[in-house]
Amino acid sequence: MNQQLGKRFVKLIFKLKQSLSRGHRELITAASVAVCVLLLHSIGLLQSLELAALDQFFRLRPNEPPEERITIVVIDEAYLKEVGSWPIPDANIAQLLEKLNVHKPRAIGLDIYRDLPVKPGNQELRNAYKLMPNLIGIELLANDKNVNVSPPLGLNKDQVGFNNVLYDLDGKVRRSLLYWHVNNQVHESFALKLALLYLKSENITPTKAKNNPKYLQLGKTAFTRFEANDGGYVRADARGYQILTNFPKPKCQTSSREFCSFRQVSMRDVLADKVKENLIKDRIILIGSTAPSLQDFVFIPYSSSLMGTAKPIPGIQLQAYFISELISAALQGRPLLKVWPDLVEDLWIFIWSYLGTVTTWRIRHPTKSFLSILVSCLVLTLSAYLAFLYGWWIPLIPSLFSFGSSAIWMTSHIAHIQEEWKRSKEFLHHVINTIPDPIFVKNEQHQWIVLNEAYCRFIGYPNKLLIEKSDYDFFPKHEADVFRQHDDLVFRTQKPQEHEEEFTNADGQTHQIATKRSLHKDSAGNFFLVGVIRDITGRKLMEEQLKLTAAELFRSNKELKLKEDHLRHLAYHDPLTGLSNRKFFAEQLCESLHWAQHNNLLLGLLFIDLDGFKQINDTLGHEAGDRLLITIAGRLSNSLRTSDTVSRLGGDEFTVILRAIPNVQIAAKIAAKILTSISKPVVLDGYAIRVSGSIGISVYPYNSEDSETLMKQADAAMYRAKRLGKNRYEFA
Repeated sequence: MNQQLGKRFVKLIFKLKQSLSRGHRELITAASVAVCVLLLHSIGLLQSLELAALDQFFRLRPNEPPEERITIVVIDEAYLKEVGSWPIPDANIAQLLEKLNVHKPRAIGLDIYRDLPVKPGNQELRNAYKLMPNLIGIELLANDKNVNVSPPLGLNKDQVGFNNVLYDLDGKVRRSLLYWHVNNQVHESFALKLALLYLKSENITPTKAKNNPKYLQLGKTAFTRFEANDGGYVRADARGYQILTNFPKPKCQTSSREFCSFRQVSMRDVLADKVKENLIKDRIILIGSTAPSLQDFVFIPYSSSLMGTAKPIPGIQLQAYFISELISAALQGRPLLKVWPDLVEDLWIFIWSYLGTVTTWRIRHPTKSFLSILVSCLVLTLSAYLAFLYGWWIPLIPSLFSFGSSAIWMTSHIAHIQEEWKRSKEFLHHVINTIPDPIFVKNEQHQWIVLNEAYCRFIGYPNKLLIEKSDYDFFPKHEADVFRQHDDLVFRTQKPQEHEEEFTNADGQTHQIATKRSLHKDSAGNFFLVGVIRDITGRKLMEEQLKLTAAELFRSNKELKLKEDHLRHLAYHDPLTGLSNRKFFAEQLCESLHWAQHNNLLLGLLFIDLDGFKQINDTLGHEAGDRLLITIAGRLSNSLRTSDTVSRLGGDEFTVILRAIPNVQIAAKIAAKILTSISKPVVLDGYAIRVSGSIGISVYPYNSEDSETLMKQADAAMYRAKRLGKNRYEFA
């Protein structure tokens, strides 16, 4: 027991070592590809593609409930023509603010630069400012070019938010700036100030996040600060307190596709008292321009499209997106856009690189590899999209690059290995065919992959039939067990071994052989077992003759008997299937009828003909047909009792003698069992072939008492079974 456990343990260790040697190749390839992709990512070559993929995720995301907390008062082109000037006079702005304030909005955002008075009505506008503490104006803080716009005259600093917008390299806005420090003074953004005014009524005020005091906490959400290399960005400008904007996608409230994300009313309708109170009361009111002549437009992820040009949105609508995100995150806990730590992202990219390597290396079939790669890419894309829906931005393009690159790399490596193996195999064939001793080469699955002509002659089978088969397919089990045991010993110890064995060829002749086995490893790390055989039968015979003449005479007599039995076997058995032939069947039928008559017993005769055999012969060839007949013969033998006799009369015709059956139902059951066995699929040359049988049954003494009549009636019943649909049995 302990010895068996020890052998199993050693075998397990050997297989583990083999797996690790292959795994080294896959790990090294995956790591190399992942490092290259990470290098490309680190220098920013994949940034544009990753941002474009993120934009498509935004476009594909489902719509969210309509935004009912924000109304935009637009200054359109028609109103500008009516006024006749820009900037709009202060009197018009003052009148607009007074109209809005009547309906008590929760906050008003004036997204128009008013750093200079525009007569007439400057004093009226200042008075309106004083009466509206919930009014927020805008300023432009100095940027790298030292461009700035002062806040509106008459508003205190607590009523002003900066309007600086962050643009990516492709000109799109994907980040929001919440805080900015100028001369050690903290400035809040226009969107943040309006969101805080709205949330103040909900008793929500800004605090420090519990998990990181450097982060802003608003209600249910902590706003993680953007870093320069977050997500697909590479060395981005991360100054100030920025966040990745998870742009909402509210359902359109109108049938028009233009500006359908937020409720909009025109300034002209507000001044004319044509706007309903519910569109203003308790809402955030944003005032800004949508006129094309003012060129206040930006591009966001929703601006992109797979076909056609990108469509910008007005700047006032961008502020509405920012405000809506802040409020939804604070009140409903709507997820912000978060990223993984750099180490986790690198590991993710490596995992997909490794999957690309493993998938290609393990499958190696072109069609299956392509389908598995396609499915894996779809799974990766779907995983990234589902993660995005839950607020996670995980690297898609680097992962796809690493997966595809590793698959391509491994595919080319496999093609190179196969080409080298083909050349090596041809060279090996040429070399070993010049050697007179039988030589075989096996892979780790114990299959023959290279055989010289001497081996094929020795075993008695053609090379084509032996390749990719094992010992168990051609040798008796006890011999195959010995061969497998000796092979395993060489694989396990990796040392040459020589053993004496018995060897039975295709003609049934047993030889004494001495086989020397050795293990060899190719450049791809695969192990192959090479065996050289010497026929020592003659030597063994001489040794036995020298030892004992009597033993030699005995063996000679035994050999004569074996030859006699062999000849008798050839005379009475079908050479293809090994079943008894027509002559043996006729003798057995007569003897069985005599025995049944003497013992007053029933005897069943089954006449079997295969359905569709000729089509298989014509389609796949006679060699495939012969193999099919061999398989069917084996199934027939396995379906019967030891007392029954199955014979092949010729072609695809078989007969079965059922001795001593108690009743005819037993014959029917056996026939049904045979039909089931025959109809099971047979694999020939990689194709699953199905055939069926038609069976005619005659029973002694019900149908006749002589063999010839029983045969004719069984034959007629078989043809009737074919006419009635085949794959069935019929009684005479």
